[in-house]
Amino acid sequence: MPPTEATLLSAFLLPPAPLQAIVTLKSFAQLFPKSQQSSPQVKALYRDLQNERARITDSVGKNIVAEVKRGNAQRRAVVKARREAEKEEQDDEVDVETALFGRSSNLPISQPHSLTSILPELESAVEDVEDEIRRLDEEAETLLEEMRNTVGGLSDLRYGRLANGQLRQQVLEGLERLEKSCEKK
Repeated sequence: MPPTEATLLSAFLLPPAPLQAIVTLKSFAQLFPKSQQSSPQVKALYRDLQNERARITDSVGKNIVAEVKRGNAQRRAVVKARREAEKEEQDDEVDVETALFGRSSNLPISQPHSLTSILPELESAVEDVEDEIRRLDEEAETLLEEMRNTVGGLSDLRYGRLANGQLRQQVLEGLERLEKSCEKK
C-alpha cells in the first residue's frame, strides 16, 4: 500500500525525537560561558526550549491533520464535480433523439455501482471516518491532559505549593513598579 499524505507529511515535517535526544542539558549548558553553565537560568532556558519545541511539534501535527482533511475534502469535491460533469455532458442531439424516437440502444445508459466499483468508494469512506475518529480521540486526549494540568495547577495554588517560591515577592514588586509608574503620569 502506498504511503498516505499524513504518513509523508509526518515523516518529513515532524522531528524524529524530543529535544533531549538531540541535545542534552549538559551539552546545552556547555554552549554557554563557563561562569554561566551552572546557572539556573540555563536550565530554565533549556526547559523553555523543550516546551517551545513540543508546542511547535503539536502545531505541525495539527496542521498535518488539517491538511489531510482538506486533501480528502478536495478529492471528494473533484469526484463530485466529475460526476456532475458526466451528467451534464449528455449531448443535445441525444435529447432530441430520445424525445423523437424514444430510448434506443446506442444511447449512453448510466451504470449503477457494481460490487467491484463500490468497494473502493466504501473503503475510502471508512478511511475518512477512521481518520476523523482518530483525530477526535487525539483532540479529546489533548483536552483531557490540559484539563488535568489546569486542575493540578489550581490544586497547587489552593494549597500554596507554587513551583516558583519567590512568585509572591515578584508579583508584589511588579505591582509596586506599576503603581509608581501610574503615579508619575
